[in-house]
Amino acid sequence: MTEPEILTRVENGVGRITLNRPKALHALNLGMCEIMTAALLDWRDDDAVRSVLIDHAGERGFCAGGDIRMIAESGATDAVEAKAFFHAEYRLNHLLFTWPKPVTAIVDGIVMGGGVGISEPAGVRVATERTTYAMPETGIGLFPDVGGSWFLPRLPGETGTWLALTGARLKAADTVALGIHTHFVLSAQVNALKAALLSDGPEAVGAQAGDAGPAPLAPHREAIDRLFAHDRVEDIVAALEADGSDWALPQLAILKTKSPQSLKVTLRQLRLGRGMTDFAEAMAMEYRLGGRVVRTHDFQEGVRAVIVDKDNAPQWSPATLGEVDDAAIEALFAPLPDGEEWTPLS
Repeated sequence: MTEPEILTRVENGVGRITLNRPKALHALNLGMCEIMTAALLDWRDDDAVRSVLIDHAGERGFCAGGDIRMIAESGATDAVEAKAFFHAEYRLNHLLFTWPKPVTAIVDGIVMGGGVGISEPAGVRVATERTTYAMPETGIGLFPDVGGSWFLPRLPGETGTWLALTGARLKAADTVALGIHTHFVLSAQVNALKAALLSDGPEAVGAQAGDAGPAPLAPHREAIDRLFAHDRVEDIVAALEADGSDWALPQLAILKTKSPQSLKVTLRQLRLGRGMTDFAEAMAMEYRLGGRVVRTHDFQEGVRAVIVDKDNAPQWSPATLGEVDDAAIEALFAPLPDGEEWTPLS
């Protein structure tokens, strides 16, 4: 008997969703998204369910993202399976974002990509000293989806732009300081926190929370806001080159390893998302992008280099920012034909 990849149950008025695919770092697939969605819909109008708690089984992290191998294999053909996954995943993201009752997510360990998408909509987001947060998609020719176009531009200053373009990894002191996560609890206290949640509800988190410590990113916030404020990736690169500091030059070196196409898609996505007033609008944009980007050379090559062959030497095409065709980027954002656009659950 194989264990279910998502465990759902109600305990003392708390609807519990536990990710249960530890060998894959709880990477999300279509079935997992559908199970979570069904549970949330069942509980939405159930007066016996007062709140929701999302956590994970095992010690290896909360959720490392989506099932990238499946997405790449689908994108190499007709992308039908990949688009079905995105459609369901983004509906789940939107359902959580609009869910009418309190949601708590405990992100004890790695939280990237799809894991961000199911934790960031929660009103209470608890990190531990084991938390590592990142949106690393530009390194595999993708873009920060699952609501990244909504959440990242709403972080302080240009920190979201910096995170999205570089794929930087943050620990809890920085994620709490930026508001990515709302509370910090030592991993040794997580079980006690869950018991308090089940007994007293989400308001118990504040009493259990502690200090995550000083934020290592704090000294660089001014530089981030200044250097990453531009609306063209070329201008960000030029600003980093001109600055030439011991912090700016490593950021420049990181950007030069990323897919030029993905950098341009991502910056445009974030700038558009910043002006949106409806989370569903952001998800519709990301769905347009997702079904198209997974069929591009850079996504296929990025997955080969980072996940399949693991040589970490992707050959991007176009190879430079200057060679990326603006019309090709524009086409990735274009509306879909009638009947093919993403829509939220009613």
